[in-house]
Amino acid sequence: MEPDNSLVDFFVRLRDEIARLPDFVLPLAGILAAIVTAIALHALIYRIVFARIETRFGLTTSLLNKARRPARLAFVLVALILTVPLVQLPNDWQGGIRHAASVMLITLIGWTLIVLVNYFAERSTRRYRMDIDDNLMARKHITQMRVLRRTAVIIIGMVTAGIVLLTFEGVQKYGVSLFASAGAAGLVVGFAARPVLANLIAGVQIAITQPIRLGDVVIVEDEWGWIEEIYSTFVVVRIWDWRRMVVPLSYFIEQPFQNWTRESAAIIGTVTWELDHTAPIAEMRAKLTELLEDHKHWDRDVANLQVTESQTHTITVRALMSARTSPRAWDLRCDIREAMLTWLKDEHPHALPRIRGEMNMQAEVASKGTLKNGSDTRPSELAEPG
Repeated sequence: MEPDNSLVDFFVRLRDEIARLPDFVLPLAGILAAIVTAIALHALIYRIVFARIETRFGLTTSLLNKARRPARLAFVLVALILTVPLVQLPNDWQGGIRHAASVMLITLIGWTLIVLVNYFAERSTRRYRMDIDDNLMARKHITQMRVLRRTAVIIIGMVTAGIVLLTFEGVQKYGVSLFASAGAAGLVVGFAARPVLANLIAGVQIAITQPIRLGDVVIVEDEWGWIEEIYSTFVVVRIWDWRRMVVPLSYFIEQPFQNWTRESAAIIGTVTWELDHTAPIAEMRAKLTELLEDHKHWDRDVANLQVTESQTHTITVRALMSARTSPRAWDLRCDIREAMLTWLKDEHPHALPRIRGEMNMQAEVASKGTLKNGSDTRPSELAEPG
């Protein structure tokens, strides 16, 4: 039986075509094949083994999932290190591939550090709950960890990027020339970086001293709201009407502001009424106690009613009441104000402010006592003796 000449001719032609290819094609194809194999091997290992492993050091699958992408880069880097010495690359290509491997190694180290920082910061805050009323310790710890984590990530990223840039010869020469002329250039760079550095330093100060925490009720620029999120360079304040105010971190170090929940979430609310002088103060005190006893937001700590001012036509009556959180205090104030006004209108309408008109009868009679002809028309008992 004669061999199939067509198949033989095909392989001969294929060999000839491969021989005509440039010298770098086959080594490059080998490197690409190694990279694809490394990525496929990484996916296979993660799916079969790593996703179900929990090591004896307590590193759960959460860490493995966070490290998935850095691990893929590590597989590719190992594939390059093992493959490049086995293939015959052109001399001018070898330096570029070595440089790429160096950049990948530096990036891998920085990326791994960021993953570890994020994982351990997240793990340290798992046991704290923000969905309870007495969450002061949770807010302290979570605020500290988030600010420090984001600051550390930025520093690691900047250092990694700087080291990567220094691997390029052009950047090295520019850096040497910049240090050589450190006067004006240094001032320009320092001035340009001042806002970023100021906010980074402010972030560290806030993490340590904690003038604000997540969930704090603050008044910033005459706006009342909550600290919704603290980033590495700015803070997001959620205003009561759902607007968001973005404030630089340095603001909370350099400017005065009000923090209503610095030491405790409990707060005292104030309600004032402008009433008539005949308002029944004692009965209002009893009614306030009754209203507070029936209200779900009162924490049974503070309840007080006083007359704080007295004007010509009205008095100012102030009631104090406490609640466990500022939103509850707001609802409590509004409900008590409305209920007290309704009670006064129904039971003591005379206590509501009124406008009085006063008459001086003697002066009025005197002003009307002169006749048109000039004679006195006042009553005899008011007229002067004749």
